[in-house]
Amino acid sequence: MIIKPRTRGFICTTSHPVGCAAQVQEQIDYVLKQPGIQGPRNVLVIGASTGYGLSARIAAAFGARANTVGVYRPSQGTEKRTASAGWYNSAAFEQAAEAAGLKSFSVTGDAFTEETKAKTVELIKKELGEVDLVVYSVASARRTLPRTGETVSSVLKPIGQSYTNKTVNFHTGEVTQVTIEPATEEEVRNTVEVMGGEDWELWIQALSEGGVLADNATTIAFSYIGSEITKAIYRDGSIGQAKDHLEDTALKLNEALAGRGGRAYVTVSKALVTQSSSAIPIVPLYVSALYKVMKEKGLHEGCIEQIYRLFTDRLYAGKDVPVDEKGRIRIDDWELREDVQQEVAELWSKVDSDNIEELTDLVGYRREFFQLFGFETDGVDYDADVNPIVENPKAI
Repeated sequence: MIIKPRTRGFICTTSHPVGCAAQVQEQIDYVLKQPGIQGPRNVLVIGASTGYGLSARIAAAFGARANTVGVYRPSQGTEKRTASAGWYNSAAFEQAAEAAGLKSFSVTGDAFTEETKAKTVELIKKELGEVDLVVYSVASARRTLPRTGETVSSVLKPIGQSYTNKTVNFHTGEVTQVTIEPATEEEVRNTVEVMGGEDWELWIQALSEGGVLADNATTIAFSYIGSEITKAIYRDGSIGQAKDHLEDTALKLNEALAGRGGRAYVTVSKALVTQSSSAIPIVPLYVSALYKVMKEKGLHEGCIEQIYRLFTDRLYAGKDVPVDEKGRIRIDDWELREDVQQEVAELWSKVDSDNIEELTDLVGYRREFFQLFGFETDGVDYDADVNPIVENPKAI
């Protein structure tokens, strides 16, 4: 099959196995060029197939030589349909880890279910004994609640009143005004159910009760604050309520784990190109402007650079972990620097459809979007016939 990107709105419905493998190898190569990490030994990554979860697994394995278990949704390819990028990423990681003599295992399933949690606990018990780092990196549009069986969906909307601002169709470069209607109370509640901290807490509970959570274990989850430009739609919106709940959960878990020498943190990261963020009005335009400024200042980081800095400068620096007044680890510090945000705001006030490619890094944004699915990767022949079926024998 010759695989080309097919888009539907803000979704790419195909992915390229060779391109995904090349992207994974680029992250591995980055980590191998850095000083080693004096970090965890046995790591569980929940949501391990893309984004920060994938990068955390790579950094732990190839930076700290840790054994890893990754949890992610199954999505195998067929003769007529590609697998998900996450499936190809994970297969490539497993192959590279095996070649490097590293232990790695994959559990495929819905991370929200008790079945997946139980399967993961049994695997850890059998293969590793216990884990000393748990990374929670699940982003989902819906969740089936274990206590009721009800499936609820998250929304990305403002709260209290509608919000109007600029946005861009990143495929065409057209800048327009968009108005987003406010979330209902039920939509806010459901967003917290999906994207809040309850499932993270249930995972830690399952690992602890299963006897596979090490004393002195660390657990982290990811959050985002962002700038004044995105505040109404993000931090002050429905997703912000979920992030507040996630951060409250971190404090609760930190207190619960402290008796065993453990710790729990929310890590606030920078804005990046992700499949979910590309669908949020306003955000792609903000990220395009941010990338322009941060690249010019030499401050730009992708997922792997952020995670490496998190491990080496924060979690495993051999000193007390620096946190803000709410107990959060901040690796969004470069994004929120005053000079960066001032220049982004200046670009925002000027940008339109005619000057967007001059004033922002829309080209870079678009390229990174397609790279999420294994496309536009240097060194890959996209006219070659490739097999969309990639086996991952480590996945259970």
